[in-house]
Order: sequence, then structure tokens, then C-alpha cells
Amino acid sequence: MIRCLVVDDEPLALDILEDYIKKVPFLTLVKTTTSAIEGLSLVQSGAVDLVFLDVQMPELTGIQFLKIINGKCDVILTTAYSQYALDGYELDVVDYLLKPIAFDRFYKAAQKVLQNKGNNHSPVPESPVVQQNNHDFIFVKTEHKIQKIYLDDILYIEGLKDYISIFTGTERIITLQNMKKMEESLPPKSFIRVHKSYIISLGKIESIERSRIQIGDKTIPIGDTYRDYFFKQIEDKNIG
Repeated sequence: MIRCLVVDDEPLALDILEDYIKKVPFLTLVKTTTSAIEGLSLVQSGAVDLVFLDVQMPELTGIQFLKIINGKCDVILTTAYSQYALDGYELDVVDYLLKPIAFDRFYKAAQKVLQNKGNNHSPVPESPVVQQNNHDFIFVKTEHKIQKIYLDDILYIEGLKDYISIFTGTERIITLQNMKKMEESLPPKSFIRVHKSYIISLGKIESIERSRIQIGDKTIPIGDTYRDYFFKQIEDKNIG
């Protein structure tokens, strides 16, 4: 678990970040405070691993705070002002979050800390993963729960950098995961990767035109790398 401190002179910002931290399984909240001096004392005592730090505060600015702690713990800056980004990165902050902060952007920043600790120290718990229990369904970790998804409900899966979106007939489920691991978790007879950013359910294909697959109202491209294997699978099912 990564022990977190939030330092911000805006109570609303504290509430938002506290809520976000509670949703992330590998983060634990030590304290929120509007006092930079109190936050500094907690860091110097070794009680925290990560600080979410505002830049503009009355007692100490975030930049001054960073200079004093001198790398004693990881820091993610949180501010409404982009002009401080260069100063923050020169002082080796992990990330720089502009307010208002979206949860997916917050999660990505927290994941950087987790990965850094995994690279620099002993192995750490893996980020939200897909776990297959049988051939009928999978479990995925979303931002605040583990969700069961029936394979028959999946239309297609789209990769978005460090995240994937799983589309069913009724909802879109977002989880922190990579496409390769997702592909390995699905039965190959039912699902196939057709593009670096797409995995589809073969049974949900409505039509194929040239290099495009139609599933519902979604048109999915077929990537050059995956074209030959995809059409081979289609030919095996072709009775015409």
C-alpha cells in the first residue's frame, strides 16, 4: 500500500482527492490537511510515501515544500495553474495534475508511483487485472469495484493507452489494463484481435466490408498486422 498525504488550502480539493484515494486499491490515506507546515512535519517523520501537493498555499508554496523535503517521498502536484509544471518536473515530481482533476487522470498518476516503486524496490501488487474464472465470464477491476462481465455480452474491446474499454450491449466498462493481457484472458475461439486497439467478439460481427467490421453502430478497422489471421478465421466459418 502507498501511504498518501493530501496538502491543499482548499477544503473542496481535499474532499475530492480523499474520495479518489479511497477508490484506488493500492492507495491508503494517512491525512488531509490545509496546513503545509503540518504536511511537512508528516513527510519528515517518514509517515507518508506520496504527497498530493497544491502549489499556491499561504504558509509555503508547493515549490518551497518540494525543495525542503528534497526527494524524501514521491510528490504529485495538484494545481489550477499550468505555469508551475516546469518547476515541478525540475524538482522531480512524479506527475502534474491540473484542476479540476478527472478520476482517470488521477488514477494514471497514481499508477506511475506504483510502477516506480515496483521498478526500484521489491515486486508490488499488480494493477487492476482481468481474471478469468471459467469460459462464461470474467472479472475486471474498475475504479471502485470488481465487476463480473459475461463473455456473451461483450461486443468489442477498445484499448486507450493504459486503459481498456469493454463495450457490451448496455454499457462501457473502463479498467486499467493492457490489450495483450486482455487478449490472453479471452477464449480465442470467440474473440479475436483485429487491430492494435481492438479485440472483437466474432459472434457479434454483423458485416465485413473491405477493411472494416460492423458491430452494432460501431465501425472497427482491421489492422494490416492482423488482417491475414482474421480473414483465415472468417474463411473457416464461411459456408458460402
